[in-house]
Amino acid sequence: MRLTRKERVRRVLAHEPVDRLPTHINYTRTMGETMAAHFGVSVEALPEHLDNHLFRVEPDFERSRSADGKTVYDGWHVGWSTESEGYLPTDSPLAGDAALADFAWPDPDAPGLFDRARQDIARVGDAGFIVPNFGFCLFERAWSLRGLERFLMDLVEQPMFVEELLDRIVDIQVQLARRFVALGVDGGYFGDDYGAQKGLLFAPQTWRGLIKPRLARMFGVFRDAGLPVLMHSDGDIAEIVPDLVEIGLSALNPVQPEVLDHAWLTRTFGGRLAFYGGISTQTVLPHGTPEAVREAAEACIRDLAVRETGYIPAPSHRLQQDTPMENLEALLEVFTRAA
Repeated sequence: MRLTRKERVRRVLAHEPVDRLPTHINYTRTMGETMAAHFGVSVEALPEHLDNHLFRVEPDFERSRSADGKTVYDGWHVGWSTESEGYLPTDSPLAGDAALADFAWPDPDAPGLFDRARQDIARVGDAGFIVPNFGFCLFERAWSLRGLERFLMDLVEQPMFVEELLDRIVDIQVQLARRFVALGVDGGYFGDDYGAQKGLLFAPQTWRGLIKPRLARMFGVFRDAGLPVLMHSDGDIAEIVPDLVEIGLSALNPVQPEVLDHAWLTRTFGGRLAFYGGISTQTVLPHGTPEAVREAAEACIRDLAVRETGYIPAPSHRLQQDTPMENLEALLEVFTRAA
């Protein structure tokens, strides 16, 4: 029986048999334009051409640009550089000493906020596994509002301020999550980076005290509705992976091979935790040969697909323009064979 993309992802996350592994490729806007031109398709048609299985929806918060066009402001009033392929904050609105009560927080109940998401969910249907994208969901949202260095100092100098800031963020995210569940999404997708190349960005006990219980509240909206939870968290987060499983994580992304041992992950969590990603955008995809890309992709499928399920083959991060097209072709070749 041939499964829909939606059902294929649902089964992989539940560690159930599938007809083939679902695959997915994320990419930056500029890389998407390059890829679309390479394949001779429109940017809008690119996800279908790549056979992407996941589809993300977001609240339609109002955005604005600086007069020079070099900064775009998101719904939380954080400014981001338009000149970087990555995420480079240029303006943190809470960097000063203003009281949190005076800040113009996003309104999760704003009219029209979910109109586009509702239309996208109806349009995609079974052609994709639909998740709301809670990128920069908590720690990253706090430091983007405050500034990274300032917020890390706050963890030590102003713990009560940090708790109030995190609680305000979580209250908004929980309400948004409830609205997404009511719309009929298939699961939750969160992004929050806690790791560096070696170890966590801060002490694990700090994460467990400040982040874990609040992250559990956000996960709980989806878990209480019987839906899976996927999470992207960069870096060496091995110390807290058991905690993430404990609070209900279904699938971990990006499982960077440079910082998380794939054999350890499957040996320790196989059958309880699914994996999504794993094919390095730090090394092999931008800098390897096509044959090295094939070998890396095949190794991920072999090592992370426990009992032929529980894995979504994908690059570890969004593809950027440093990935040669011949390496992308090699990756798609493996994905096609896996299908």
